[in-house]
Amino acid sequence: MSGDADTRLDVWATKLTQTTATTQARLMLRTLLLSLGTLIVILSCVWAGMALWFQLPWPASGRIALISFWVGAVAAILWLIWAGNPGLGLAGYAVLFGLLLVWWGSLEPSHDRDWADDLARITQGEINGQQVTLHNVRNFDWRSNEDYDVRWETRHYDLDRLISVDLITSEWGMRGIAHILVSFGFDDGEFITFTVEIRRERDESFSAIGGFFKQFELDVLASDERDAVRVRTNVRGEEAHLYRVDMPDHAMRDLFVAYVEEANRLAAQPRFYHTVTANCTIIVYNMMEQIVDGLAIDPRLLLSAYLPSYVKDVGGLVDVPLEELKARGNFTERAKQAGDDEDFSRVIRQGVPGWESTP
Repeated sequence: MSGDADTRLDVWATKLTQTTATTQARLMLRTLLLSLGTLIVILSCVWAGMALWFQLPWPASGRIALISFWVGAVAAILWLIWAGNPGLGLAGYAVLFGLLLVWWGSLEPSHDRDWADDLARITQGEINGQQVTLHNVRNFDWRSNEDYDVRWETRHYDLDRLISVDLITSEWGMRGIAHILVSFGFDDGEFITFTVEIRRERDESFSAIGGFFKQFELDVLASDERDAVRVRTNVRGEEAHLYRVDMPDHAMRDLFVAYVEEANRLAAQPRFYHTVTANCTIIVYNMMEQIVDGLAIDPRLLLSAYLPSYVKDVGGLVDVPLEELKARGNFTERAKQAGDDEDFSRVIRQGVPGWESTP
């Protein structure tokens, strides 16, 4: 009898152990799922708060009040989730976040805003064979960020006379990030510079974070080189480098045409700027991808200050070490010394590899 009792006790102990282990596993799984749901709720709450901050057309006090209400509602939902009503809590949050997504989806880019003077227009072009007419070419005379002469011009170009393409990077102090400009040169000494810009409203300033939240539209702008470059070096105090790009004639012409076509598309259909997916580097990459086969996606397309390294690796720069290209291509001081000289474009290219023997 004693042996039978011991056996029953062992069986009972085994079942108890198994039940306890099963219960613990279920508790661990429940805790893991609740933790995952909580993380998703918190991250989406942060995104929602920033979306409300950057997009609500209210004073700061009103935005803070609504965001505080949103955070309070999310805190109540998290309490429900952990207090034993996860289904009700998650369903409530799904409804709340769904309403926000409906509002977010209703935000559309527009051409009809109170734009800053230097971004008031989008360049448009007409292409007839090798003849190109550009409308809304910016040619401001800058004395300071607030003091300038406004000039928008119509210009004509013959692509058969296109002889050069230069990559220009302009850095303003954010490590790894630069603004990218592409300058086209013609055999009569004229240069036209294309730049992909955030289209700021009159009271706005650039925000990399705001660029994730539909704060700006895109603008493809053609400018006289003395305008596009000099405003950055001589007025805004940025550091600029110029790199002569090694491209066959047909590719130079194709890139020029690609800029014009991209500008025309934006003029017809506005588009939001995006800090990662639609910026001054990615837009250029997308155009070049249609011209040059096999261009790989690379982290340097996001860290735009390193774009010259990428262009050199794919064979797009002259055969000189990159550090030398960067040092000799730094034209910041030459630009300041040139000022508003009519010979500005020649002065900034002095000593730049690839330009030594080019008139």
